[in-house]
Amino acid sequence: MNTMDVTSKPLVILHGDIKTPPFSAAARIEAGMCLRKLQRGMTLSMPISRPMSTIGARCAELRIVDANKTWRIVYRVDADAVLIAEVFAKKTQATPKSVIDVCKQRLRDYDALTKGV
Repeated sequence: MNTMDVTSKPLVILHGDIKTPPFSAAARIEAGMCLRKLQRGMTLSMPISRPMSTIGARCAELRIVDANKTWRIVYRVDADAVLIAEVFAKKTQATPKSVIDVCKQRLRDYDALTKGV
């Protein structure tokens, strides 16, 4: 039976895919396990998850190491859901400003649609 238990928050994907390919099967499974922990209310920390206060409160990025790239999944944990704002392969040490800006905008748009702002 494939039902979500009562204590799980829904996963809302605003942008991006976590599938094979481009993720390897192992990386996709790791990402899924991390996201499930977030849905169940667990807090993840370094080296798996890094806070992204430059994007906003309760925002962070999952760090998924794959065979030949490192994936980032930018997410925010709300009281009622876990939101995915972006999924990308990280190529530099710093998160690109364009990624930060687009994540901020996606989360603002989501808040406007769901919170009646």
